[in-house]
Amino acid sequence: MSASSLPNPLITRRRALQMFGIGAAAAALAGCVPSGSAGPAAGAAGLNGADPTDFAFSSWSLTEESAKPALEGTLAAYEKARGVAIKRTAFPYNEYINQLMLQVTGGQFTGAAHVDVAWLGSLAATGKLQDVSALASGRGYTSSALQAATFDGVQYALPWTIGAIGLVANSETLGKVGVAPDAFPTTVDEFEKTLVALKGLGNGLIPYAASTKAAQLKDILIWMQTFGSPLVDGDTVTIGDDASIEAVTWYKGLYDQGLIAADVDRFDARSLFAQGRAAMYDDAPVGRAAVTKESPDANLASKLAPVSRPVMKAGDTPRALVWGGAIAVVNGTGAATAGDFAQYATSDLDAILADYALRGLPPATTEALSSSEVAADTFGAQFSERITATASSNPLWKFTAYSQIESAIADNVQAVLIGSASPADAMKRAGEAAQKLVG
Repeated sequence: MSASSLPNPLITRRRALQMFGIGAAAAALAGCVPSGSAGPAAGAAGLNGADPTDFAFSSWSLTEESAKPALEGTLAAYEKARGVAIKRTAFPYNEYINQLMLQVTGGQFTGAAHVDVAWLGSLAATGKLQDVSALASGRGYTSSALQAATFDGVQYALPWTIGAIGLVANSETLGKVGVAPDAFPTTVDEFEKTLVALKGLGNGLIPYAASTKAAQLKDILIWMQTFGSPLVDGDTVTIGDDASIEAVTWYKGLYDQGLIAADVDRFDARSLFAQGRAAMYDDAPVGRAAVTKESPDANLASKLAPVSRPVMKAGDTPRALVWGGAIAVVNGTGAATAGDFAQYATSDLDAILADYALRGLPPATTEALSSSEVAADTFGAQFSERITATASSNPLWKFTAYSQIESAIADNVQAVLIGSASPADAMKRAGEAAQKLVG
């Protein structure tokens, strides 16, 4: 029986709408697996007539107050329909890939794993992810969503929510300096002038709650691309080129002027924005639920304005980073039912819309994207038009050691911010460290 034909009592679409963002350990593990993909475990075919069994599911979103209810709704509906129990495993996002890699390589986790699509290369190298192409067939996933959940030509996960990370601003705050969201600065120079004007509003306002903690400093990569760095040329990491140095020099300038703040990661930025202490920040659409829930401003949702990232010169294409969540199946106990669940959660229309009603993340199927519920979402439509439309994948993702590469880059960018290294020296070291990790 296919996931879409699960019997009641699955949540109906109408009822759902009523009811209802790799460190040292993983680096060590990476040394124990091949530098390239070890190849997938046996291809997943779901239950294929077999009886469902209990299985495990892991996700960082189970640790997040804004996202957990959506996932619990999906899990509970499947448990009830299939008569199974799903063991929940959760770690905060910044720790998640480390912990998941430890458990997968140690044989302590099998089942369905919620993954950031950027992690597929590292997880695929363990040789324990199933090829889920059979489960993807005929389910209506968009081609771009399927590609996002593919690594080295293998469908290692089923796409769940595929969107982007971009700038989100408070339209009311922008209005105080005469800027409208649909007339947001298009160039980097104009953008910086707007940040200066926002700082002039006083009251400790942070114009741009950009990431400055090492854990999230990978956000600087999209600015490097904005300044013209390709990041990667073939198998050569280009960081250390003039464009990357210029981008980090500019970022340091924002830091020194107080236009961005110290010690901020994605979750800090959400809190600052929610409290009205920041005018804009970088996030995926899932951040909407977090900031509106935390904010004392009951009308914040109507003020959220996704805006295109500025470019170096008029006419350039705005840069944005593809961001997506997918469900991978780790071979072992419960894997067959885990595959069936992955297919259900990511392609059953009622399940998708129940999730969308709470998390607001772009679904991965054509049917869901064309639904009236998704089409009526103004914020979602603007985010797609202004940000997702020009988003691209991080070219570093093709390297299985990408997370260590990003950490090496982030550490060197942080050294620039705190004044212990020059942009040129730091980016040269970052590029050299990254290249060694490429092999």
